Amino acid sequence: MKNWFKDNSSHLIVIAIFFALVFFYFSPVWQGKTLSQHDVVQAIGSQKELFDYKAKDGPAPNWTNSMFGGMPTFQIWYEHATNVGTYINRAIKSVFPVPADIILIYLLGGYFLLSVLRVKPWLAAVGAIAIAFSSYNFIYIEAGHLNRAYAIAYLAPIIGAVIMCYRGNRLWGSILLALFLALEIRTNHVQMTYYLFIALLIYVGFELYYAIRDKKLPEFAKNTAVQVGAVLVAVAVNATVLFPTYEYSKLTTRGKANITKTDDGKASAGLDKEYAYAWSQGVGENLTLLIPNAYGGKSGGLLDEESHVAKFFTSVGAPQQQAVQYAQGIPTYWGDKSFTSGPWYFGAGIIALFILGLFLVKDRLKWWIVSAIVLTMLLALGENFPIVSDIFFDYAPLYNKFRAPESILIIPSILIPLLAVLAVHELILRKDEIVDLDKKVLYSFGGVALLCLIVAIIPSLLSFKITDHQNFVAMLGQQLGDAGMANQLADALVKDRADLASADAWRSFFIVVIILALIFAFIKKKLSATVLVIVLGVVTLVDLWTVDRRYLNNDTFVDKSVLKNPIEEREVDQLIKLDKDPSYRVLDLTTNPFSDAKASFYHKSLGGYHAAKLMRFQEILEHQFNGAINEDVLDMFNVRYLISKDPQNNVDRIQRRSTAAGNAWFVDKVTFVKDNNQEMQAISSFDPSKEAFVHEEFKSKIDEKRLRLANNASIKLTSYHPDRMEYEYSAPNDVFAVFSEVYYEKGWKAYVDGEEVPILRADYILRALQLPGGNHKVEFVFDPSTVKISNIVSLIGSIVLVLGLVAGIFLTLRRKKQSV
Repeated sequence: MKNWFKDNSSHLIVIAIFFALVFFYFSPVWQGKTLSQHDVVQAIGSQKELFDYKAKDGPAPNWTNSMFGGMPTFQIWYEHATNVGTYINRAIKSVFPVPADIILIYLLGGYFLLSVLRVKPWLAAVGAIAIAFSSYNFIYIEAGHLNRAYAIAYLAPIIGAVIMCYRGNRLWGSILLALFLALEIRTNHVQMTYYLFIALLIYVGFELYYAIRDKKLPEFAKNTAVQVGAVLVAVAVNATVLFPTYEYSKLTTRGKANITKTDDGKASAGLDKEYAYAWSQGVGENLTLLIPNAYGGKSGGLLDEESHVAKFFTSVGAPQQQAVQYAQGIPTYWGDKSFTSGPWYFGAGIIALFILGLFLVKDRLKWWIVSAIVLTMLLALGENFPIVSDIFFDYAPLYNKFRAPESILIIPSILIPLLAVLAVHELILRKDEIVDLDKKVLYSFGGVALLCLIVAIIPSLLSFKITDHQNFVAMLGQQLGDAGMANQLADALVKDRADLASADAWRSFFIVVIILALIFAFIKKKLSATVLVIVLGVVTLVDLWTVDRRYLNNDTFVDKSVLKNPIEEREVDQLIKLDKDPSYRVLDLTTNPFSDAKASFYHKSLGGYHAAKLMRFQEILEHQFNGAINEDVLDMFNVRYLISKDPQNNVDRIQRRSTAAGNAWFVDKVTFVKDNNQEMQAISSFDPSKEAFVHEEFKSKIDEKRLRLANNASIKLTSYHPDRMEYEYSAPNDVFAVFSEVYYEKGWKAYVDGEEVPILRADYILRALQLPGGNHKVEFVFDPSTVKISNIVSLIGSIVLVLGLVAGIFLTLRRKKQSV
């Protein structure tokens, strides 16, 4: 044991330093504080109903009626009890709570990757810091995109495990690949996993080329085969994550449209390109990788009392405090995106070292790194470089299911520091062998430093104006009531943006110069390798840490007590809750109801917040709620209450809608429509309580001869549970019943007195049944077979993964024992 500690002392010290960094950065966490994030608050609202029933019943329901009229909970919250990754994540969180655990995983994952490449521990620690403290890792956390952050954290160790396999360690390479990939997929952010596979596919392509060149195809085949097995195990472990999601996604906005929009009459598949390309990285905006505030930083909140904008407001009579408040509300960001929480910043010194790595690094890994960086940075441009993006959007499988192209910059955020560290590694190992080393260092760092210096001295080379600057000035003129003042304010804003860029350009310039001086001191043997690495690590940490603190700092944390009631109950909410009917719905118009889940915390809301709505619901929004709200559609969804603002005094008010159709009703007439377009048109103006429109695809399941008018018939909801609803009805003859519940074919079953009957779709999105005359009981049950099957597969995969880990440890110990 003593020898083990001695042999691994450097690793243990590095890990202890990582623990310390995480502890100090997230010191509020240890004081009982937590982050109050927009997305987290929205998640709390969307999850309220399912957690209420989980507390009462034990298992959480698989369906919720608290958002969008009803949707599966697979993408809202799911326990994944048979997934071993669930318990590993809980163990990590028990020691390092959220979000400290995320950065710890970043650090350990980056360190593992560099250790696989045989980089010495202290230099590997510098690389891990550069990877972990890249700005967007912290910006995602601050914004509440925690699943995305967890997913990114596991990318580096997955890359390391793949490299292990191709460099001869098939046993642990495959075992760790299965483990890390299982944890990655468990985060349930497929977009990040997809981007990783794009990068790894390029890597495998290079390995195949080298295998053919060196006549080592059998070895390549073995290395690849064990990885395929590892991937299959990771997929099996996450069956409950992937299979229900895949089934659900085909019926969402990520799937095929039901309404034809194209000239050829075909429905589009995947996201609308304009929507998918939102948050494309601007071409010039890549300057922020080197100079964080080159494009104004985040959208607002950066200007203080010394800013030109604040001084403008004080000059026109605003008090100092109010002037600063006004200034902080003005957007300093001037890039192509609608808004941003901050820039992609990789570190000025890291960028300079990356350029140096292009000249110094001989490892064949370099060509993969460069190729993957070039491709992913081009894809990040999205609509700003459609030549490449459109090829992937139109032809690459699944690519058109994702939005925000800039997200793919997570790949360069790992690979650029990777090559930067490999450059230092080469410098330390063979500085005396490198031809024209002085020139290569000087040209690499000099070019980067010169760019920083130019922006610092002549920031006016950048425009600092958004694309529609004139419209922005016109809007300011309307708000201020004076066009002249609007122009003065806009000019002040441009000056502030220039000042922000110049200040950060000077900052980056000095960082580059400091690292250049360190490297020249090392080359001239004025500095040891150990001192070089330690000082480089300190400079890199200080550089990235101080930028990260602009976006995620102690002020962004709040006492946990605040989140015990994160969504304040209003008087209107209390009044609506006096209605004890369990099935009515509410539409809250005090905000954008279809991008806000706060109403879902207290009510069954027609609105909500989620990126993957059912396609049919989204199409109703586009056709029936675009501009004016279709009251007939509100009726069919049983929207009994509207919450709005009184324009007179801005106070919340309630409107009770007497025309809401109820939770179920019988119609006098069933009209068949030939396609989805016609069905959507039909519900534009109709009385849902009297007539139902049904697609012809369901015609064979309806016996029209037996249907009669619903005279003296009645139906009522007798028992409500998100996964199970029971009704009782009385009718003198066969009737057609419509239910104000969303039609979802993958899991809902209907029973009349215990006998299953087919569920029909009516009015584009609702459930309907043909019911026999008499007094009967109707039961809807949501019990998707995909969930049950995937739980079994997940359990088997988890067992295989655990056995693989045990076997790997056993074989390793046996080999060590035999070698003694």
